[in-house]
Amino acid sequence: MSELAFAVDPLSPDAIRPLETPLGAHGKVKRTLLDGASTNPQSPTPERWAAVERARRAEEALYQVYYRNSLDVLDFDTEIDTAVLGDGCYKVLWDAQRRQVRVTAPDVQGLYAWWLPDDIGTIWRVASSYQLASEDIDLLYGAGLMDGRLSDTRRKSTVTEVWTTDQFELWIDSRLARSSVNPYGFIPFVIFPNIRVPKQFWGVSDLAAIQEPARELNRALSALSNILELSGNPIAVLENVEEAEDIAVAPGAVWEIPERARAYLLDLLSGGGVGLHVEYINLIYRTIHDLGEAPRTAFGDNQRNLSGVALEVEMQPLLQKVKRKRLIRSAAYRKRNEMILRILSQQGQGDFAPYQSRVIWGPVTPKDRGAEVTVEAARVASALSSRRRAMDNLGVPDPEAELAAWLEEEAAIGALGGEKEKRGKGEKDL
Repeated sequence: MSELAFAVDPLSPDAIRPLETPLGAHGKVKRTLLDGASTNPQSPTPERWAAVERARRAEEALYQVYYRNSLDVLDFDTEIDTAVLGDGCYKVLWDAQRRQVRVTAPDVQGLYAWWLPDDIGTIWRVASSYQLASEDIDLLYGAGLMDGRLSDTRRKSTVTEVWTTDQFELWIDSRLARSSVNPYGFIPFVIFPNIRVPKQFWGVSDLAAIQEPARELNRALSALSNILELSGNPIAVLENVEEAEDIAVAPGAVWEIPERARAYLLDLLSGGGVGLHVEYINLIYRTIHDLGEAPRTAFGDNQRNLSGVALEVEMQPLLQKVKRKRLIRSAAYRKRNEMILRILSQQGQGDFAPYQSRVIWGPVTPKDRGAEVTVEAARVASALSSRRRAMDNLGVPDPEAELAAWLEEEAAIGALGGEKEKRGKGEKDL
């Protein structure tokens, strides 16, 4: 996954637009950074400024949750798990002790979900199962839940959380330990597939496509390794010899054999046999790269020194895979942001409705920053884009603050120019 940023756009009754920029995520190139914000260029009406201020507060709240939970590290680890296991999950809760939103990534291997028969995108129940020692259960959920059942605090029990939009149940082994109303009003889990299978809820792992070629590569390398090992320890072949003793392959060794006998060392590398093995291994390598949609160029093997558009064409399989993944991750991140803002609103941290945000992805391949600046400057000069939008596209951390600083500089320069003009007129009058 490349550079990542979140933005909350100000909404007003006369200004509503799609809040999405969906493009790719890949575990190998994942580097998650939060920078940048985005706002809609609108006329500075009081309602508009109120919407802008609300959007800025929502962005600031998201960034605070991001840094407090170290979501860059969590997203990286989750992306690797998702690519290997086939699915990923985030859990968003309110930490009453620290008075902040807590985001975790449960193990999807202990996750169970129920969805509507006619809509796999609507989950109505989620169960999360994991192992905890009795002392950890007391620490997380309070003392007394074990009911004196376990005398050994190191013995682990199976803890299962069952969530619906209305109810929360906590099961310890096969016993219902707690049942209460869901304090959030929604299921605090974001479950998303690695690569979506049509009409299926669960996804598939990146390893599924390359598993068999990888096993065949292991077998081919093992066969070649055995050949090279035997060639380093040559085999003595004796022809027309009924029996032999003390035949040793060593420098300066002398063999005594009958008159019509023949002795030689078996050369396993003669006849180009090793070359066939190497060609087969290279063929398997190509198969792995083709099925994994990761060209050799993605690993730095750019023998033709491609760049720019030619490099993007060479990397097209990986870029398409990244694009598919970003479509899925964008929806997951937007839903996670919505849960964060809803919980903050419920806890009196501010009004962040309607809880909508955009996901801004950075480029996967290296870009010419000078060319991007030239394009954005031309769009602004042609009135095709606002300065805010141009700064947003170029990755400026805070376009609003940067625009305010620019306006302040322009006003100062204008005032200085006016003073000089007045002085010039005064000198002419004299």
